[in-house]
This record gives sequence, C-alpha cells and structure tokens, in this order.
Amino acid sequence: MELQALAGCLSSVSCTVMQVSTGLIIGMLLFLVASGLSLIFGVLGVINFAHGSFYMIGAYFAFSAYQLTDSFTLAILSGALGVGIFGMVFERLFMSKVYGRDVLMQLLVCYAFILILDDMVKILYGAEYKLMGMPQAFALPPIQVGGGFIPSYYVFMIGISAVIGLVLWLGIAKTRFGKVVRAAAINPTMVGALGINTTLLYAFVFGIGSLLAGTAGALAAPIRTLTPGMGLSILIESFIVTVIGGMGSIVGAFIAALLIGLTRAFGSMGFPLFVDGMMFAMMALVLIVKPSGLLGRPVH
Repeated sequence: MELQALAGCLSSVSCTVMQVSTGLIIGMLLFLVASGLSLIFGVLGVINFAHGSFYMIGAYFAFSAYQLTDSFTLAILSGALGVGIFGMVFERLFMSKVYGRDVLMQLLVCYAFILILDDMVKILYGAEYKLMGMPQAFALPPIQVGGGFIPSYYVFMIGISAVIGLVLWLGIAKTRFGKVVRAAAINPTMVGALGINTTLLYAFVFGIGSLLAGTAGALAAPIRTLTPGMGLSILIESFIVTVIGGMGSIVGAFIAALLIGLTRAFGSMGFPLFVDGMMFAMMALVLIVKPSGLLGRPVH
C-alpha cells in the first residue's frame, strides 16, 4: 500500500516537487550540522558527541532573541554566534584536555555536557514544547514550482544553507586560512613549527563547527518544535552523513546529507516503518564498499 502511494507521488509532478523540497530541507539542516562535525574531526581528530546539543541550544538562543527583539535576523545571528562562542569556550576548557586520549574519554566529556545542556534547557525554558512561530517576513503565499507549492521559508532555508555551504567550501579550499586548516589536519606539529598558533587555530575551527550547528538550530526553530533533547536525532543522522560522505569531507557531507534527506522524505511515503533502517543500511553498504566514505581520505 505504501509503495503504491510512493509510486503515485512519483507520477505526480506536484507531489514530487513537495517531497523533494521536504527532502532538501532535511538534507540542508543535516549538512550544516554534519559539516561542522566533519570539520572538527578532520582538523582536531576528535568526535564532538555533544554536537547535537549545540544544534539544540542554537534553536533556543534564536527563540529567546526572537522573543526579545522580534527580529528574525538577530535571532539567526544569536543562534549562530552564541553557539560559536560557546563552542570555542567548550573546546578550550574541556575538549582540549582529551586530545589524543582514548575515544571513551571524549565520549564521557561530551555525554556529560549533553546531560548538562538538556537540564539547563529544562531549568531555563521548562520541559514543555516551545514554538517560535513563522517570522512575519515569511508569512507569504507559497511559491508554485512545477505544479507543486513550496513555502517561501523553505526556499529561504535551502538558499541560505547552500550559500553557507559554498562559503565554507571556498574558505577551506581556496583561502590561505583554508590551507593552514588542511595542513593542520595532516601535520599539526609542522604547522606549529612554522610559527602558527595551533591552540588558537583549534579553538577557531571548533568554533566554526559549532557555529554551523547553531545556525542549523536557528534556521530550524521556526518550523520545528523546540524541546529538551531535540539534538539527539539529528546527531545520529549527522553521524550517518559523515560516515557516508567521508569524515573530514565537506563536499561528501553535502552529497550524503541530500541523499539522506531525500531518503527520509520519500521513504516516509514508501516504507515508513523502515526509513531509519534504510539509512543505516546505506551507511553499512558504504562502509563495506568504501570504508573511508564517498569522498573521505583513505586511512593507511
């Protein structure tokens, strides 16, 4: 029955457009979170298991700023910059202490902060659901594309996420700072010997990765229900994205995020009980065929 519904949707241009737009929204949010996760791992060699919580506090920062100022622009900036600064402080005070240590130590530090941040959200905002609401600027009629209708905010989210991804890729691939970051990922000792402050570099890179998660949370706030622990599901999916795309690869994260987003959008119609299973099956297949991920560097 579900497969018939999927086939019927694919035969309808309007339904296909709507599902593709939904998949792109999911994929772009995943890309922002996963690219930050991948960037941090690629340079610092640590896995930030608390990255999903950064997404959560980005959404709550945006919610608070919007309630205080009624400005969506300030809400986005508050969510992004607030989490970016928090990430730099978190890296200096806590994560830097477990560099080169067993991954279990990294997990324990991050898991402790997942619990701390969830409880802090409950204390400050309560355990009940919060709704930010759609900003007035996007209270517009949906845009018609190929017979389907896409909310204007969806178009904005897809566009701004694509721009952020392009800027991130250009910054890493084409600038002097990007060259330093890539060099630090390969040989941090040599980078330090050349007079570059790797301590500051690590904090800045961690801050950028955190900023991306905060931006995703802020962008998601108008269309998602805010609740303590909301970062867990996107963290799991972000790990799937980074594994499929390749740890440390921004382009790989983009491709994998779109793949997962479209799988979730169309899978919810064709095989709703096996959407999560399908994503994990895709990850397992990539690990078997190409363990380093689609665009990840092979580990020798």
